[in-house]
Amino acid sequence: MHKGIDNVKYGVITVSDSRYNEMLKGDKVEDKSGELLKNELNAIFHALIPDNKDMIKGIIDHVIDFFDVDCIVITGGTGISKRDNTSDVLKEIFEKELEGFKIIFHKISYDEVGEATILSRSTAGIYRGRVIYALPGSVNACKTGLKIIKKETGHILRHVRE
Repeated sequence: MHKGIDNVKYGVITVSDSRYNEMLKGDKVEDKSGELLKNELNAIFHALIPDNKDMIKGIIDHVIDFFDVDCIVITGGTGISKRDNTSDVLKEIFEKELEGFKIIFHKISYDEVGEATILSRSTAGIYRGRVIYALPGSVNACKTGLKIIKKETGHILRHVRE
């Protein structure tokens, strides 16, 4: 086991046009993936936003500036449709990309869902001294991501802050 920092402060962002539109209409919004991440990580921040590049970038900076989180976990927007923008935004802002996260995530996902894992553009990297992960919007994908995130985030942060 690698030594990492303790008491990592997490923020969670759910990216979903459909859920965001439900919220705007005043409908009851079911965000199982976001709630799972928030609860499992004891997140101090959780937001639901549409799949919009400017809003994704803006909320990331907001969470860092106003909540001083160590790590942000984003669920949704990692697929291959025209409206899936999360991975594209992160690719533009990452100072360092954690290529190994993608490899391990896809290996575990392949064992669980088979070839369908190729539809995911999950990613992770460093931005402004924080670790940011992007996971698919499904609950099972978030559970898979949590296996890695909980184990390695403190270790990654220790290296980032050296």
